[in-house]
Amino acid sequence: MVFWVFGYGSLVWNPGFEYDEKVIGFIKDYRRVFDLACIDHRGTPDRPARTCTLENFEGAVCWGAAYCVRGGPEKERLAMETHFFFFPQYLERRECEYDKKSLVDFYKEADPSEPAIPGVIVFTSTPDKISNKYYLGPAPLDEMARQIATAYGPCGNNRDYLFLLEKAMYDIGHEDDMVIGLANEVRKVLGIVGKGIFKEMLAGPSHIALKAQMASLQLRPLPEAVALDS
Repeated sequence: MVFWVFGYGSLVWNPGFEYDEKVIGFIKDYRRVFDLACIDHRGTPDRPARTCTLENFEGAVCWGAAYCVRGGPEKERLAMETHFFFFPQYLERRECEYDKKSLVDFYKEADPSEPAIPGVIVFTSTPDKISNKYYLGPAPLDEMARQIATAYGPCGNNRDYLFLLEKAMYDIGHEDDMVIGLANEVRKVLGIVGKGIFKEMLAGPSHIALKAQMASLQLRPLPEAVALDS
């Protein structure tokens, strides 16, 4: 068994599973958007976090990392069959908010016209609030920033997810303007001075302090569709 998984969010810096090879590259006609709710990692059902998913956008490219898993007996034992390919149970649990799995072509910078790896698996989400209860949809930048600045869950703060993604894209040499713009807006909410200084980005108030700040930030109520069941 051999399969590749494309990471464009937290998988870029923290795959969390055993892999045999990591390759930096991109997929075409997709772009990152922070339109997906997370209620069990970086947020809660009452105050969901915003994490990134992909939306189709002709002509766009989305940089990230592809991970190769070559299965021996033990890896096959840890895998499960879902529809038309195998998946590690770990990824199925971790990416539970993503209701779609697609096969896409993966490209390297050295040859952007020919796929380096065809049939790479990518987790995405249906952009429909009725069929996908985790889909939040787009919102004004300042509104998303206030939500990200104050959301937190068992795995940490929503803002750290965004800042770590910003740093990860910087580290691989392919920064994302959307991520940078949103991160800068979150820093404004948190009062963090010093754009692009990653040490400062992660030095914001703890989630305990943020609880006291929520009232002063005057967050707008989230739509009913966001009041998700766990």
